[in-house]
Amino acid sequence: MPVLLVIPARHASTRYPGKPLVELRGASGESRSLIRRSWDAAMTVTGIDRVVVATDDKRIRDHVQGFGAEVVMTSTACRNGTERCAEAVANLGIAPEIVVNLQGDAPLTPAWFVEDLVAGLRADPGADVATPVLRCSGRMRADLIADRMAGRVGGTTAVFGHDSRALYFSKEVIPFAAGDYGDDDPSPVFHHVGVYAYRPAALAEYPAWDEGALERLEGLEQLRFLERGRSIRCVEVQARGRQFWELNNPEDVPRLESMMREMGLR
Repeated sequence: MPVLLVIPARHASTRYPGKPLVELRGASGESRSLIRRSWDAAMTVTGIDRVVVATDDKRIRDHVQGFGAEVVMTSTACRNGTERCAEAVANLGIAPEIVVNLQGDAPLTPAWFVEDLVAGLRADPGADVATPVLRCSGRMRADLIADRMAGRVGGTTAVFGHDSRALYFSKEVIPFAAGDYGDDDPSPVFHHVGVYAYRPAALAEYPAWDEGALERLEGLEQLRFLERGRSIRCVEVQARGRQFWELNNPEDVPRLESMMREMGLR
């Protein structure tokens, strides 16, 4: 199987328990769960051979099966989505060329983000992992800074070298950039989009590694790869007029619903 897409979902989120089952109302007024909207987003991606939801919770399993999606059960021992993806692949007993992790809290992820991501990993044989980055507009940068000033953990930012290999990821807004930017002006900050494409060998090794110090401090699972000397390719994607945000906190629900209304997403 060339490409397997896994949507990891857990009910016992530290910051937002029950998050996958939270309802989001779209532009048409229709309410659907976060995990359903993430599944809907996955089904618009071309070049994906199979899509599964990976969870350790029967409530999520039953809900997902109720709208016709495929579910693979994983253990409660998974510490993050990457470990859950690794266990899902092992439990399925398959050998894909690439495994995509579309995290279940990013229902506004456009299909081309994932398509460009898979193409980027295929074009870079030396990379173990690939992940998308989106140049922040002045408005998005301001939203990230406002979250941090309010003590909320919002989006993640990324910095990378001339070869597009990741140098660091942080929940702080990096790099520091003095000055103001208009709402529609490009800024020097790149928002890390919470999607990953893994080489199966690197993914299979990941759960056996101890959690790294930086991973623990930032709460960012991808840092374990960097701390182990593995390469992550940052693939710059284009918004094409679409807004993007992840559901990290309860306060993000009205923000996502507002974005869906503005973009006409049902």
